[in-house]
Amino acid sequence: MNLIVVFSLFFFFLFGITATARINPLFIDDLEIFNEKNQKVAVISEVSSPRELELIQPDNVQVENIVIDFRGGWQVIPAENIVAAFQGYRGTVLAVSTNSTEAQVFLEALEQGLDGVILKVEDIDDVAKLKDYFDRRNEAKSQLLLTKATVSKVEIVGMGDRVCVDLCSMMRPGEGLLVGSYARGMFLVHSECLETNYIASRPFRVNAGPVHAYVAVPGGRTSYLSELQSGREVIIVDHNGLWRTAIVGRVKIESRPLILVEAKENCGDDTYSIFLQNAETVALITPEKGSSGRTAIPVTSLKVGDEVLVRKQGGARHTGIEIQEFIIEK
Repeated sequence: MNLIVVFSLFFFFLFGITATARINPLFIDDLEIFNEKNQKVAVISEVSSPRELELIQPDNVQVENIVIDFRGGWQVIPAENIVAAFQGYRGTVLAVSTNSTEAQVFLEALEQGLDGVILKVEDIDDVAKLKDYFDRRNEAKSQLLLTKATVSKVEIVGMGDRVCVDLCSMMRPGEGLLVGSYARGMFLVHSECLETNYIASRPFRVNAGPVHAYVAVPGGRTSYLSELQSGREVIIVDHNGLWRTAIVGRVKIESRPLILVEAKENCGDDTYSIFLQNAETVALITPEKGSSGRTAIPVTSLKVGDEVLVRKQGGARHTGIEIQEFIIEK
């Protein structure tokens, strides 16, 4: 038998557990896996053809846990077929991954993903990359605290280079990006998902603000809007603070007339500001009010006294990472 030492990192890959734990040795004998008590705990299924894939069905499995080793050139479609076939299966279906990119493919197949992966790599960087991936996934289960702020100033200021962020995801009413002139307070800018009489809905787009503004990205970090490009990730946030990650598909920077909005935190003394394009399709997300269900106010209709949602956080940043230091922004 070949010995596999399975320790806490292995279980971290499966379930996102970060605490260290006891060592659990497993033994491979041909295509079967046994524990230290010589009990068969899993079987390995090698898949290199459509016929071999078809044979892997819940009714054909001898033990609850399956490890699939995709040997052919195809991975995405076979993984999706496995996810579909094993819906509601009470056991665990894993896949062997030779790098972190493969692992992500298996964990996201048909959105649900397989139950986990066994990472078989020589480069320790792949372990770190997969850990970072799990950190982002676990982080997205949390809820951001949003704060009410009252608009104290609305002023048309002239032309500037503004950034439209087009995502590879659709947004719903009440969702947008966190953007602001100061990292200490970022406004929830609504997407262009709402229907209008003059322009078609673009639920993938946020007209986010000028090039200097901060935008929230995964990991509790910020990025300048000017730094976003295809393939980067941002976080989509709704009016309840629930959030998810999204990939940037395209960024458009164009000169447009801008409007300055300042708002003061309702339960504090801090004042926050944001510049936005002066257009009816650009809106800030508001707390829902009664039966009206209003979720956004266009900046062209915004007036002093209106309430908007902001995200309050640390203001000092170094390359987008929050740090503790003395800082004044105005």
